[in-house]
Amino acid sequence: MADDLVVTRAVRIPRNELDVSFSPSGGPGGQHANRSNTRVELRFDLTSSSAFSEAQRARVLERIGPELRVVVDDERSQLRNRQLAEQRLATKLREALHVERPRRATKPSKRAKARRVDAKKRRGQVKRDRRRPRLDD
Repeated sequence: MADDLVVTRAVRIPRNELDVSFSPSGGPGGQHANRSNTRVELRFDLTSSSAFSEAQRARVLERIGPELRVVVDDERSQLRNRQLAEQRLATKLREALHVERPRRATKPSKRAKARRVDAKKRRGQVKRDRRRPRLDD
């Protein structure tokens, strides 16, 4: 329980279900970039995980697919890149698990309709007042 990645209150992923690999990050940076395995690749197999209920698993598989892969090489530290990868994985899973509330159709009240009509009448009167006066007036 203490060694779990917390996604939501109900979903905790055991860290032994995460496949972590390290490699050199590449790019500019001299000897540190060439010699240090700071790039982190985190893979999570959604189909065989014990962290989800069947409904949650179906929702996540529909939105993400059978495997979630996160690659991070933002920082110089392997430990910090691993933390960032875990945070990004948890965020993606949280977004995939989120259920939108259904929209309830509403209609404007009688008072709101009356206010709208009154405003339109006032606006029309302002426009009529701007017109050039007719000869028979």
